[in-house]
Amino acid sequence: MCGRFVLFTTGEALVDAVAALPGAGTVATPDGTPPPRYNIAPTQQVALVRFDASGARIDAARWGLLPSWKKDDSGPPLFNARAETVAEKPSFRSAFAHKRGLMLLDGYYEWLPTEHGRKQPYFVAPESGMLYAAALWETGLDRLSTTMVTTETTENMAWLHHRLPLFLGADEVAQWVDGTPEEAAELLAPSRVANTLRWREADPAVGNARNEYAGLVGEGPLGETRP
Repeated sequence: MCGRFVLFTTGEALVDAVAALPGAGTVATPDGTPPPRYNIAPTQQVALVRFDASGARIDAARWGLLPSWKKDDSGPPLFNARAETVAEKPSFRSAFAHKRGLMLLDGYYEWLPTEHGRKQPYFVAPESGMLYAAALWETGLDRLSTTMVTTETTENMAWLHHRLPLFLGADEVAQWVDGTPEEAAELLAPSRVANTLRWREADPAVGNARNEYAGLVGEGPLGETRP
């Protein structure tokens, strides 16, 4: 599962990260690029990448899918979609068949219960570069919205949580966004990108979505030492 994440890459650097993907071509930014964010939560605006014949575009989208049949935005936000059921579940199956894109992350947060009954947040990020999370999008209620696909965790991340965002390698993006539903389904498994993930303790203040500053990601190098 992923319920909070970070995107501090912005401006030309963000456009360049998308342009480097196979098939991206010219990258359009009709909404501009977002400002640096360090505590993005469900229902907030996120950077969504979509592809068409003219190339890629980065749009602002609500994090929490609004299927076309939704009459309002009430109820728990659909911010994660389980890979095991995404092709059949009514909330996601239409988007999985026709509307697949990417969510852009520099890292994300996960919480680990401690022996004292509290939860310690960790900031998780790759060794280098950005993370491209498999996403679905919809335009229900005349709003662009998105959700992040998750899978079972990988061996190196199982200590932290039993679910993990489906991060795609650059060579997998075209298959996800342009492939048939059957081809996209071949990617619905724990990603090899997870092997590049590292972590460190984050500021507990990240638990409050109103807190928004760079120090939330913690200090010191990212590593592989588990508590």
